[in-house]
Amino acid sequence: MRRSLSYILWALLWCCCCRTTQAEIFTSISQMTDLIYTEKELVQSLREYIKAEEFKLAAVKSWANKLDALTRLSTSDPEGYLAHPVNAYKLMKRLNTEWTELESLVLQNPSDGFISNMSTHRQYFPDEEDETGAAKALMRLQDTYQLDSEAFSRGKLPGMHSSALLTVDDCFDMGKTAYNDADYYHAVLWMQQALKQLDAGEEAVVTKADILDYLSYSVYQMGDLPRAIELTRRLVAIDSSHQRAGGNLRYFERLLFKQLNEMNQAYEPASEEPIQLGTYSRPKDHLPEREAYEALCRGEGLQMTEARRSRLFCRYHNGYMNPRLLLKPMKEEDEWDSPHIVRYLDILSHGEIEKIKELAKPRLARATVRDPKTGVLTTANYRVSKSAWLEGEDDPVIDRVNQRIEDITGLTVSTAELLQVANYGVGGQYEPHYDFSRKDEPDAFKRLGTGNRVATFLNYMSDVEAGGATVFPDFGAAIWPRKGTAVFWYNLFKSGEGDYRTRHAACPVLVGSKWVSNKWIHERGQEFRRPCGLTEVD
Repeated sequence: MRRSLSYILWALLWCCCCRTTQAEIFTSISQMTDLIYTEKELVQSLREYIKAEEFKLAAVKSWANKLDALTRLSTSDPEGYLAHPVNAYKLMKRLNTEWTELESLVLQNPSDGFISNMSTHRQYFPDEEDETGAAKALMRLQDTYQLDSEAFSRGKLPGMHSSALLTVDDCFDMGKTAYNDADYYHAVLWMQQALKQLDAGEEAVVTKADILDYLSYSVYQMGDLPRAIELTRRLVAIDSSHQRAGGNLRYFERLLFKQLNEMNQAYEPASEEPIQLGTYSRPKDHLPEREAYEALCRGEGLQMTEARRSRLFCRYHNGYMNPRLLLKPMKEEDEWDSPHIVRYLDILSHGEIEKIKELAKPRLARATVRDPKTGVLTTANYRVSKSAWLEGEDDPVIDRVNQRIEDITGLTVSTAELLQVANYGVGGQYEPHYDFSRKDEPDAFKRLGTGNRVATFLNYMSDVEAGGATVFPDFGAAIWPRKGTAVFWYNLFKSGEGDYRTRHAACPVLVGSKWVSNKWIHERGQEFRRPCGLTEVD
């Protein structure tokens, strides 16, 4: 019995922690929903296993109770007991037959069905890389939308309150993920939250000493020596034999007093204010417009003035007298004046959206970007989503959507890239980027042989509860997803020069699932549809 339970626990741990053969970050809500049903099936299988074990245990208990009564009687007067021929016979029978049956009962393993079910689903389980990716996604949301660890831990996200809570151990694991990545900024935030919840009386597997060990060193890495010393002293008070605490404390103290002597300053104890969002500055990274980009994602820093708003209009658009749009023109709204960005309403019906999603779901794979040097598609940390490519031959709906884009824009899609469908999951984003290739990337689209990306047509196929805006940091615009609409802009001037103002980003999805599809339209074939201008920036 004990061996069976140990085996089950080992199997659960192995399945949750091992790296599967399909190691890939779960960046799509669509594919993650399959895991929900998988987990439900496993829970049902686990309950069946528990029921079988309980039935087995009840049978063994029944045997034990019966035999306990018999042995009490037989041992009280062994010779008198065996003097009765029936008792002698039954003793022989029990030891020869019934104890063998009991042995067989005990050796039965009700876990076989559960283990078999686990083995079937194991290949689809997330691996360690997926778990790390999910943790980093929460940190990305934390940074972009300026949410403290408490908000996540208690399920208090903007516009919603849920029962999705993080335990002390969850917060500790978040902090450890950051720590292992040398991301001491986030390690501090999450270790502090773990400590706060533990101090509040929440039960946990992790010890306070372990939390203080990680927290004190991370605070030291953030340059806060007084607080690192105070936290290490707490650690020493809890565990005086800790292998690193004593040495760390002496080192921190020597380093602090050396700094104070060099600056001729007196010692000041650590601040009693708890560590929270804003206590330490987030380190700079590779993205120069990080602050502006994230502010726009929050709806801050928008450059939509009244003067600019007065230049924006809505109209009916017939595709420059396109026969297919004369009787049913498209509703067109200006989103921005310069560069000109427009939104088309009712571009996709609900039925078309569902069909596109149905076609895309089996093909969803980690979204790629084109390497500017080689032109080869590759994954990148700054683009986190799942995407699929659909062509007209896949279904009449795709052919119809492609034709609609050509009718609306007046540009040929015969040289355009396939319709790309993307689904953004937890923290899914695409950091600021250009859709067109720059002069230092001459081979980006060489393999396609269709020139540069002249324009982008982006369909929104879902509403998003929070986050997920398309932002343009250069001129301070934010465009929010609205299901069934599409936005369109030119990436190149008529001269073929790139419009560097169109650098844009897909903000992380905070709550919800974001579905989009886009058509990148190329230069070839547009010579008479969009003739060159007289100047470089026409």
